[in-house]
Amino acid sequence: MIQITPDIAVDERDLEERFVRSPGPGGQNVNKVATAVQLRFDLGGFSALPEDVRERLIRLAGRRVGNDGILTIEAHRFRTRERNRADALERLAELIRRAGRAPTLRKPTRPTRAAKERRLAGKRQRAATKRQRGTPVDD
Repeated sequence: MIQITPDIAVDERDLEERFVRSPGPGGQNVNKVATAVQLRFDLGGFSALPEDVRERLIRLAGRRVGNDGILTIEAHRFRTRERNRADALERLAELIRRAGRAPTLRKPTRPTRAAKERRLAGKRQRAATKRQRGTPVDD
């Protein structure tokens, strides 16, 4: 079990890992060894996520979630499988943590009377400045 938040934990059996050749650094091994990891996580089949968290996760993940509801994270930043695997797991955990935090709702406010008066005074000043730029009147 991978503990992500106090109430959300992911079982490693729910994750599917595939190792592929990495486009990133690797030296002479880059064309021989599959060090990049593709981590696949089925959001539809994972029942431990509350529905609101799942919706935020899908929105946050963007293109990384396919039409089949599977979140795919590719990690190829490092030269070794182990570090790329840990990087992918950490990125998945961070994504779920971010989705777990509910956004704070904005309380609509109104400008104060003084703020309205300052705005209108600024508009009057700007209009007067522009009026003075006009062509001079001949007598």
